[in-house]
Amino acid sequence: MDELDMTGKVVLITGGSRGLGKAMSLGFARHGANVAIVSRKLDSCEATAREVEAFGVEAFPYAAHAADWESLDQMVDAVYERFGKVDVLINNAGMSPLYPSLDQVSEELFDKVIGVNLKGPFRLSANIGKRMAEGGGGCIINVSSIAAVNASPNSEPYGAAKAGLNAITRSFAYAYGPKVRVNCIMAGPFLTDISKAWDMEAFEKRAEENIPLKRGGKPEEVVGAALYFASESAAFTTGAILAIDGGAH
Repeated sequence: MDELDMTGKVVLITGGSRGLGKAMSLGFARHGANVAIVSRKLDSCEATAREVEAFGVEAFPYAAHAADWESLDQMVDAVYERFGKVDVLINNAGMSPLYPSLDQVSEELFDKVIGVNLKGPFRLSANIGKRMAEGGGGCIINVSSIAAVNASPNSEPYGAAKAGLNAITRSFAYAYGPKVRVNCIMAGPFLTDISKAWDMEAFEKRAEENIPLKRGGKPEEVVGAALYFASESAAFTTGAILAIDGGAH
C-alpha cells in the first residue's frame, strides 16, 4: 500500500533484534525503511541487521543499555551521525524477571524493571522527540502491555512500569504535538522467544478460556499496527493506546 511506503524513512527500534522488535525491524525494512537496531547484545543486532539489509535498505546495529541514560544518549548521537535524522522511534525494549514473591522483590530487580520499561523510553522520547519537534517532525511508538491495565500476577513491577508508559504516551503526545505524534501498542501474550520458557499446555488452556481469539499472537501480527502509527494514514492519531492482544484485556 502506498500509504505504508517507508522509503527513505529512518526507524530506530530498541529491543530490535528479537521478538516483536525483530518482527518490526523486518517489517519496516520490507516497506523501504532504513533501520537502527538497538539492543544490549551487539552480535544479536548484527545478525538481525543482515536480515534487514537483504531487503536492500540500510541497517545500523548498535549495542546500548535500555536503562542507562548516558548509553542511550550516546546511541542517539550515533544514529543521528549515521542517518542525519530519526523519523520513527519505537520504544520496544522490555523485561520482566521472575521472583518468588512480592516481599522478595529486591530493590535491584525493581529498579531494573522500571529502568528498562519506563526510564529508558522516557529518556529516548525526550531526547529524540525534542529533535523531531525542532526538525521535520516524526512519530514515537511505545510498546506497552496489557499488564498495564490488568492484574499482573508475578509481574507487578512490570505492570506498573507499563502503566507509566501508557501515561507518558499521552503526555508526550501533548508536549511535542503537533509535529510529533506519540502512540502506544499495548501488547498481549505473544509467542516470542520468551514464550519458550512458558508452560504451553497451561497457557493454551488459559487462552482457550480467557482470550476471545483463543491463542497467543505471532510476532509478525504486531507489524501492521506499527506501520499504521508510523504512516500518514495515522496523521490525525496521537495519544492513542491500541490493544493488540486477541481481546485478552
